[in-house]
Amino acid sequence: MKELTRAEEEIMQILWQLNNAKVSEIIDQMQHKKPSYNTVSTIVRILQDKGFVGFEKEGRGYRYFPIINKEAYQASRMNTYVNNYFEGSFKNMLSFFVKKKEVNVDDLEAILKQINPKDDA
Repeated sequence: MKELTRAEEEIMQILWQLNNAKVSEIIDQMQHKKPSYNTVSTIVRILQDKGFVGFEKEGRGYRYFPIINKEAYQASRMNTYVNNYFEGSFKNMLSFFVKKKEVNVDDLEAILKQINPKDDA
C-alpha cells in the first residue's frame, strides 16, 4: 500500500471520520491553516489516483469517500515501521517503548489480556 503525505493523511483522517464529504466539508473540518479549495481538490484527486478515495456525483459537485479503511492503512504503516526500524519484530518495537518508559506495566497487562482473553475468567 502506498504511503500518504502529511497533507493526504490529514484529508484521509477527515474522510475516515465523516465517511464521505464534499471538498468544502473537508476544508471545514481542517484544524490548522485552511488551504484553498483548489489545493484540497487537487489532493483529493491524487488520493483517487492512489486508490484511497472514490467519488460520486452530487449536484454540480462530487462527494468523496474512503476506499481504503483506516485499519488497513494503519496495519500497512505499522508493518512498514516495524520492518524498517525494529528488524521486523513487534517484540523489539514493544521493548523500545518500554525502555523509553512510554509503556507501563498496566499497559502491558492490558495487552496481555487482549492476547489471552481467556485468562480473565
